[in-house]
Amino acid sequence: MLVIPAIDLRQGKCVRLTQGRKEETTIYDGDPIKVAEAFENDGAQMLHVVDLDGAFSEPNGHNRDVLRDLIHAVGIPVQFGGGLRSSKDIEQAISLGVARVVIGTLAVESPDLLANVVGLFGVDHVAVGIDARNGQVVTRGWESEEQISALTLARRVAAAGIERIIYTDVQRDGTLAGVNIDQTCSISEGSGLKITASGGVASLEDLERLGAVSHCGVDSVIVGKALYEGRFTLPEAIAICA
Repeated sequence: MLVIPAIDLRQGKCVRLTQGRKEETTIYDGDPIKVAEAFENDGAQMLHVVDLDGAFSEPNGHNRDVLRDLIHAVGIPVQFGGGLRSSKDIEQAISLGVARVVIGTLAVESPDLLANVVGLFGVDHVAVGIDARNGQVVTRGWESEEQISALTLARRVAAAGIERIIYTDVQRDGTLAGVNIDQTCSISEGSGLKITASGGVASLEDLERLGAVSHCGVDSVIVGKALYEGRFTLPEAIAICA
């Protein structure tokens, strides 16, 4: 199972939110580039970068400048999401060197565009982020609840040609409360998609539990706050998941 460290950008700084609430922001480092380089030096094979300002519909060109510089600074693939709500947004991100874009709101609000996006950019370069609260999808920086379940959306995006989703239980994200393994597996098994688990990883035991259910389609995990809070190191996480 692949361990993917997260770097969330808010006004150009590396931060973490609690349950996606922008009023509960912790700044961990003013220089995301150094954070990215440290993760690469510790053995990361991919980075997960999110433009939180874009996710909240608060355009911030500085975050895109940071993204560009970050991609140039490291030699590993960067997965990127946050505010990508049109083909133009996706094209611009890929032109910066993003290896895989993660789209969320667009997949819910413009489902007819999803198959076109896959056709334009290739299935390997596009994943869908499904963020849910109590099983219901939330969008636009987790501030809008949609009338569609996470499983229904997963099946819809699978039909559009998507092969991978990043599933986040919003209630656990940034809380160090543990991963919602049952729901993550249920969505994977119900949709047939490959899943990157996200939200709530607090310990090496959480990673062990995820590894034990890798047969259901969970082949990677995004880890953020637990690394920043020193709950374990990235090399320790990679060793557990190897």
